[in-house]
Amino acid sequence: MKMLQEFKAFAMRGNVVDVAVGIIIGGAFGKIVSSFVADVIMPPIGLLLGGVDFSDLAITLKAAEEGQPAVMLKYGMFVNTIIDFLIIAFAIFMVIKGMNTLKKKEEEKPAAPPEPPADVKLLTEIRDLLKKQ
Repeated sequence: MKMLQEFKAFAMRGNVVDVAVGIIIGGAFGKIVSSFVADVIMPPIGLLLGGVDFSDLAITLKAAEEGQPAVMLKYGMFVNTIIDFLIIAFAIFMVIKGMNTLKKKEEEKPAAPPEPPADVKLLTEIRDLLKKQ
């Protein structure tokens, strides 16, 4: 029972919930980027290279035989995946760069001056009393 309570306390921490939300959004973002690369970026690149469809680029290592599919090295899909990765990595880089810039701005804000020591406070009070007289 104690272990269940510890797990509940762990799972309900803000950081764990934030990570879970980040993973879900990241998964959705990955699908969007994959679609963007496969459906928007690669067709014009293929057209510029003479009508090449990158998803079809492959080297057949072993031809199909009697009910067994061919063994293929699909380097076109690999190129698509590399471009997916580069776009996602760049997006994450920009987000982290923005967060670091915000952190630096917070650090650069001048801190409140430290409270003077007790003896300086006392001398200031004495000075103020003498000025009043």
